[in-house]
Amino acid sequence: MDSRSSILLRAAEIASVDGLEGVTIGRLAVELGMSKSGVFSHFGAKEELQICTVHTAAEIFAHEVVMPGGSLLDLADRWLDYSKRRVFPGGCFFVVTRSEFAARPGRVRDALMLFNLRWVSLLERLCGDAQMAFEVDALLAAADRFAVLYDDASAYERVRLALRARIAMPTGMEMSVATPNDNSIASHASSTS
Repeated sequence: MDSRSSILLRAAEIASVDGLEGVTIGRLAVELGMSKSGVFSHFGAKEELQICTVHTAAEIFAHEVVMPGGSLLDLADRWLDYSKRRVFPGGCFFVVTRSEFAARPGRVRDALMLFNLRWVSLLERLCGDAQMAFEVDALLAAADRFAVLYDDASAYERVRLALRARIAMPTGMEMSVATPNDNSIASHASSTS
């Protein structure tokens, strides 16, 4: 692996834990035993480093999740395995970084948005329904964040079961609804502060 590839792989690993703002030329230089100028010479600016990191993470994601092909459930299973195996130490690189840059205009957000549009478009094509694609993406992201936050891998199996049930469910069918009694979540959240 050449030095540029090593830098970008480490940058993606850092970003999965600390976000893309946590990726700095100085930090990479220290962690990789390089000079700052050596790291800088590959990218020139932090924004370019961040964009290249997004592209590297996308290549890894494609290799791990998309390229083997298959059905919607095949892709979802590989996505869950990719997160569970901690290909990136903080879980899914894109779940972390798309939240970080969602409201920030610019080239980094554009690169993340393009990846996400392609991913959701693939899900839509596989399931034939935009709403279901949205739900599948949301369930996968929820499994990743739950498993990382609570160090609880059972989230992956729960999402596998939920996906199988959702895919078998007719479009537009609701399983349950929230009630006014569900407002207690706010009092529980504020009492833990």
